[in-house]
Amino acid sequence: MQFFRDVSFSAASAGFVATLVGFTSSVALVFQAAQAFGASEAVIASWMWALGLGMGLATAIPSLILRKPVMIAWSTPGAAVLASAGLGFDLAQATGAFMVSALMVVLVGATGWFERVMNRIPMAIAAGLLAGVLVNFGMAAFSAVQAAPLLVLAMLTTYLLSKRWLPRYAVPLTLLVAVAVAAAQGGIAWSKVAWDWAVPVWTTPRFTWQAAVSVALPLFVVTMASQNMPGVAVIRATGYQMPISRIISMTGLATLVLAPFGGYALNLAAITAAICMGPEAHPDPGRRYAAAVINGLLYVLVGLFGAAVAGLLIAFPKELVAAIAGLALLSTIGGGLVAALRDEVHREPALITFLVTASGVALAGIGSAFWGVVAGSAALFVQQYGRPRTAVRS
Repeated sequence: MQFFRDVSFSAASAGFVATLVGFTSSVALVFQAAQAFGASEAVIASWMWALGLGMGLATAIPSLILRKPVMIAWSTPGAAVLASAGLGFDLAQATGAFMVSALMVVLVGATGWFERVMNRIPMAIAAGLLAGVLVNFGMAAFSAVQAAPLLVLAMLTTYLLSKRWLPRYAVPLTLLVAVAVAAAQGGIAWSKVAWDWAVPVWTTPRFTWQAAVSVALPLFVVTMASQNMPGVAVIRATGYQMPISRIISMTGLATLVLAPFGGYALNLAAITAAICMGPEAHPDPGRRYAAAVINGLLYVLVGLFGAAVAGLLIAFPKELVAAIAGLALLSTIGGGLVAALRDEVHREPALITFLVTASGVALAGIGSAFWGVVAGSAALFVQQYGRPRTAVRS
């Protein structure tokens, strides 16, 4: 099978790092979202089952078919919206709202309008968006030195030495050293690991217009603006051509099927996609899909073992997770900045996109990724509208 010929140590490491970062960075929000609707421990475990299987299968299968890294994640800003908007609605109403939101995502993908909008955004602005989304992860890798100096300095030293002599394996070797140092310091909370299978719990949906307006619509908007838009930016900035509309529709259909079990929203990944689509996964872009497949298989394990794998991933020190994420994304952040600032015509709008996105500003419940694109596009419009092309380039 082609996959076994294409898989490599660096790809497997990138897939693991993506799983580690994607899970630990936002699982607490998912728990809060489920609890906002009165979910029991069994129902929360079912949410992990649905989200793990949904993300895993929707990542691994298309990646194997297309031989490109198709990266799917749960909606982190969507979970934040649910945690605040869920009050006053029960689990049945929430499930109905998840399905309504999923149907809107399917419609968006089927009509192709979202992809057409993204096609009109210049590459420089997309690259600025990518760099803005990722830059805080890069800074967190160095600020983590304050909380865990020995651990993070050991990681930084390993990374720099590996980049000098074994650049392809810099991130895997850094991760191995980090785990060894954390274990030696007693910083890995093994007590949080309790092996057990997750059991899906069915919730019969109940459809109400109040939940559709208060839960489904905000969930749809933030998922498209704060997740799918950066996800497309990562795909474009890393040079991949994919059937965006069909992938968007796939995420909606997967959500529709899994919503009664807790799969509230699946979408294109951005942060974890940058890890698996970047040069750290493999020098050959045609073999990076193996990292996505590994990531998908690990997410399936997260779903099947539920709380067990959740405990294993959460057991790692947060400083380790922050540092390995930032180091794994350095090349992608640098590439995004280069692409954003290369063209003088688009340089200032791209820089505005980068700064607004990196600021973390949120307006009307919509995250900075969306407003970064809005601000950059507005700047580009003001600068170029009505001006002859030769004048713009002078």
